[in-house]
Amino acid sequence: MGDEYAVVARELAKNFNGLWAVDRVSFAIRHQECFGFLGPNGAGKTTTVKMICCLSPVTSGELRVLGYPPRKAREIKRRLGVVPQEDNLDVELTVLENLLVYAGYFGLGGREAKKRAMELLDFMGLGDKANKPVEELSGGMKRRLTLARALINRPSLLVLDEPTTGLDPEARQLVWQRLRHLKEEGITLILTTHYLEEASSLCDRLVIMHQGRILEEGEPAALVAKHIGERVLEVEVPREHRASLLELLQPVCRGWQQVGEVLFFYFDREAPLEERLGLFPHPLSFRRVRPAGLDDVFFKLTGRGLAG
Repeated sequence: MGDEYAVVARELAKNFNGLWAVDRVSFAIRHQECFGFLGPNGAGKTTTVKMICCLSPVTSGELRVLGYPPRKAREIKRRLGVVPQEDNLDVELTVLENLLVYAGYFGLGGREAKKRAMELLDFMGLGDKANKPVEELSGGMKRRLTLARALINRPSLLVLDEPTTGLDPEARQLVWQRLRHLKEEGITLILTTHYLEEASSLCDRLVIMHQGRILEEGEPAALVAKHIGERVLEVEVPREHRASLLELLQPVCRGWQQVGEVLFFYFDREAPLEERLGLFPHPLSFRRVRPAGLDDVFFKLTGRGLAG
């Protein structure tokens, strides 16, 4: 694959003491897109991005990042920004000092470093916090500062590992807004997440991972349309009437699954769902129709939810 791709992996694998954390995955990430790795904890997302960031050696397979193999880690890291799962800011320094110290790792100093740091703090809505100790920041502010720090070297590729875990909805939205702006500026984004709304909102394309393997790849909306349809019916029915409900709905649904006592039916918009339910002669103890989403895709492919 040529220069249109920022990252290319072929049969990429990572083994820890006999356990295949990443099991021969292949993918290609285009420049200036947001590419997501979606899955629960333990799916292999973080291990995959650690190999991309040259933080963990590749066991087998081929990997090229920004045109370089992992052995050229210095060249890759010079053009790479990383936002780890956990904030690792220096709490003994001020907000501005955290950026200035990090700038020094890339040979930036003096007036240039301070100018760049203040620009990033303003971009992240932290300009008025420059001289505050890091420990006085809220969780959302610390996350934005970590993101600002990852941008100090003007990276062409930004890797974000679960960037909004633990944030409240408002703080999460603020981070998403900044990430959209960065993509508009031409930065390639790699995102690992188990938040469905995050993946749907930010990702141009994504892969769904489970037990170290890639189960599916595509645009979020296209994956939902392919595997689920447009609507999901959640319904609970007494065990003795379950067979008759299945007989009634299966001819017009795209598939179904059972979780505990609740049945999940997948429908296209034009399917005569209400008409069919009107023919069911028994009471339903629970019933809900909602839009289909990525969680339904993941559950259909794996039999488990993303929170698992």
